[in-house]
Amino acid sequence: MPSHILSNPVDYLKGVGPQKAELLKKELGIFTFGDLLEYYPFRHIDRTKLNMISELRPDTEFAQVAGVLEYIQVIGQKQGKRLVGQLRDKTGTLELTWFQGVNWVTKTLEEGKSYLVYGRVTFYNGQPQIVHPEIELLTTPQTLTKDFLEPVYSTTEKLKSRGLGGRQIGKLTRQLFSMLKKTDVAENLPEPLLHRLKLADRFTALQQIHFPQSTTQYDEAVKRLKFEELFMAQMRMNLLRSERHRFSKGVVFDKVGELFNTFYKDHLPFPLTNAQKRVIKEIRTDTARGHQMNRLLQGDVGSGKTIVAVLVMLLALDNGFQACLMAPTEILSQQHFATIETLLKEMDIPVRLLTGSTKGAERKKILKELEEGHLKILIGTHAVIEEVVQFRNLGIVVIDEQHRFGVAQRARLWQKAAIPPHVLVMTATPIPRTLAMTAYGDLDYSVIDEMPPGRKPITTVHRYEQYRSKVMEFIKAEIGKGRQAYVIFPLIEESDKLDYENLMHGYENIKGYFPEPQYWISMVHGRQPADQKELNMKRFVQGDTNIMVSTTVIEVGVNVPNASVMVIENAEKFGLAQLHQLRGRVGRGAEQSYCILLTGVKLGKEARERIGVMVATNNGFEIAEKDLELRGPGEIDGTRQSGALNFKLAGLVQDRQLLELARNLAAEVVEKDPELVSAENLRLKGFLQLRKGPVAWSRIS
Repeated sequence: MPSHILSNPVDYLKGVGPQKAELLKKELGIFTFGDLLEYYPFRHIDRTKLNMISELRPDTEFAQVAGVLEYIQVIGQKQGKRLVGQLRDKTGTLELTWFQGVNWVTKTLEEGKSYLVYGRVTFYNGQPQIVHPEIELLTTPQTLTKDFLEPVYSTTEKLKSRGLGGRQIGKLTRQLFSMLKKTDVAENLPEPLLHRLKLADRFTALQQIHFPQSTTQYDEAVKRLKFEELFMAQMRMNLLRSERHRFSKGVVFDKVGELFNTFYKDHLPFPLTNAQKRVIKEIRTDTARGHQMNRLLQGDVGSGKTIVAVLVMLLALDNGFQACLMAPTEILSQQHFATIETLLKEMDIPVRLLTGSTKGAERKKILKELEEGHLKILIGTHAVIEEVVQFRNLGIVVIDEQHRFGVAQRARLWQKAAIPPHVLVMTATPIPRTLAMTAYGDLDYSVIDEMPPGRKPITTVHRYEQYRSKVMEFIKAEIGKGRQAYVIFPLIEESDKLDYENLMHGYENIKGYFPEPQYWISMVHGRQPADQKELNMKRFVQGDTNIMVSTTVIEVGVNVPNASVMVIENAEKFGLAQLHQLRGRVGRGAEQSYCILLTGVKLGKEARERIGVMVATNNGFEIAEKDLELRGPGEIDGTRQSGALNFKLAGLVQDRQLLELARNLAAEVVEKDPELVSAENLRLKGFLQLRKGPVAWSRIS
């Protein structure tokens, strides 16, 4: 077990004290010696080299020079105030400039003294300068250069003003290392793993990430600590999944009965794809084992997840259980209800819809039928998790777009049965594999990676603003064929007022092209009352309006097979995943559909790349991978309830191979020793118990 010294409050470290400790806690989350040890530098200064000022060139990136500070003076006033100084060595002069912390820097520097200066070199009017240099007084017999790479730590203005800049944090870390013995930092990885991967021990890795003797030692330290982060995350996920597979009770669906077979043979609207068949087989195996199923079903928009959900619910019914489907919005639950009711209309299976709008007598009837077991399939919104909603024998819960529900909300559903029901979580948001195995690693994972036959790929084109009138003419031609169109405006939360004005301006502009009563337009935006929003959406869904002008509120779930055109205004302002989700609102019928990305002429490199990807492919998984490369993991579906992605060093894009390795090795360890009781895994078990992170948000039971 680790030495108690690492759990000492940071207040007790020499040079900290109560006031600085409070700031370190508030600003950087450093509470203990151990926290400081794991507060890693973001780069290192190569202090082994000293440059002469005359050697500095426009292509010199960073430099370290030593010289005398000839003068220092404040120039300008208020917002324009800056501090300018000049450093001279025997070969030339270097200008030093500060725009921030002017008063503090002025107090700490003296003309005529010798300083060691480091920073990014720029040239102004042919003269080299360093803006916001790192600067320290040179005192004899101090040597000009140092024999290690000096760490640079992120800090804040508040910390700097209290004498806790990046350099001071480095001094505190050095002070801490001077107090530590190798045995104070316990190893947490199994010995065979360290040998197999030739990894540095934990103490050496921590020492070398802060104060490396060479870049090689630094790289080895980073590799070791990145692997540790990824491996521990994968261990947690694998242990959760293993525990569930071994111990969680689940209702048993041991037969495929009449309802499933009748629907499969006589009522499927189209033949199942191989991917759908594979997923159904995985679910059948899961639900027959006597352990609770917790499965994530991921499939691109239009890949046929709903049919899979219906077949799984029929499997539950065949085994004497009830089924429930929960969707995040009223309109989405209504659409699920309409679809499922239509699919099952020949089979005399009662399906009911329960939402906040379900009133009085109808509501009472549903609750009674549900409790008595006569009602077999319930579809609804959050309303289904209310206390009054009681099932006779709930066997499966299907959750659509699960990120829109809080963990606590979902948990209330499976508390409605003595044995927790099976859970199938569906998402139409393509998730790159690397992200899925990190964020959803504790769920069993199914993918529908094949589109049903006969679906026409959506044609996606990019048009500049000057072609707007041609785009509008194209929409008119589609409406002339009896189709409908979406026009979507971006929503940037920080500028709500500006977005609203843009939307209203765009709406008026579109009305100019499509005057009433020849055309009818629905408008939906975040400022509308919920009932008005629902009504406007409903009018478009039912075909009473030709065009839906909207912000991204229609992104998930609206199903209008008759809509064949999606115009995305200012498409450069959207992320790739969002663009793909929006495009998925069309192409849901038999007709050819189109997505038109409208942008200004001036596009940044990344925006141009995003638009290019959208035009080139309809494959949501390819797009998700590219999105991960361009943007990083960001927030999964707008939800950040997990520590799974909060890595200090590892990155899911650049460290994919290391993640894959960590995942495979963690699975290997858990398979051989699920309780971590073997001698070689005891320190691993101790570390995981000590560092109990938040339970992964995808864990459902």
